[in-house]
Amino acid sequence: MAVVLVGGFVVQLLAGRSSFNAPLIVHAHAVLFMGWVAITVSQVWLATNGAKNLHRTLGMLAVVWACALLISGTLVSLNAVQTQRVPFFFQPQHFLLSDMAILIGFLILFGAAVALRHKPDWHARLQVSAFVMLMGPGLGRLLPMPFLPPYAFEIASLVPLIVPVIGIARDKRVHGRLHPAWLTSIVLMTALLVIVRVVAFSPIGDRIYAAATKGSMAEGTDGRAFPPPPGPLPQSGAKPA
Repeated sequence: MAVVLVGGFVVQLLAGRSSFNAPLIVHAHAVLFMGWVAITVSQVWLATNGAKNLHRTLGMLAVVWACALLISGTLVSLNAVQTQRVPFFFQPQHFLLSDMAILIGFLILFGAAVALRHKPDWHARLQVSAFVMLMGPGLGRLLPMPFLPPYAFEIASLVPLIVPVIGIARDKRVHGRLHPAWLTSIVLMTALLVIVRVVAFSPIGDRIYAAATKGSMAEGTDGRAFPPPPGPLPQSGAKPA
């Protein structure tokens, strides 16, 4: 999961479709996000190698880190909408509400995992499911997103559910039964995406978008309209007009 997520950002960087030319809040979010990847991988390693005390100590940091992710993720989404930097295959209004819903879903699963830390079977599966909630931005960069509207966000968010499906198959093979933690993540993710699509294109969504963009360069724009795609790159050797 970590390799796929990081790989999505690296591929886009190497392809020249992304760069480090971004607002400071985006860089801060990137540090927090990749820090979460490192925390998750470290926690899995510590838990499976018997370092329980260190696992618990790092878990306390993870609680604070998760709250920071919610704040930075929300600020980054707001910044993208307000500065009209939403990718052209997302409708800004839908993008804003979907991002926030995914972050809330992540916190729900992570919080449940922390609350059920005395039940290792639930704790481990819910932690994996919480990480699944955050895979969309990385995995989406490996998908042909320009060809997926108007359901690009849903597709990028649902494809990572292959991880819980693998977990289900593994549990059926090893334990002979389906663990309900996997179904919890699948149902939660699907429900959030359906609810957000309904709300985003309702008068409630219109009001939220208007409030979010008030006083910015995006004020008064249609949040339901797809942004224009980027223009062609300048040809090598071309002279400026």
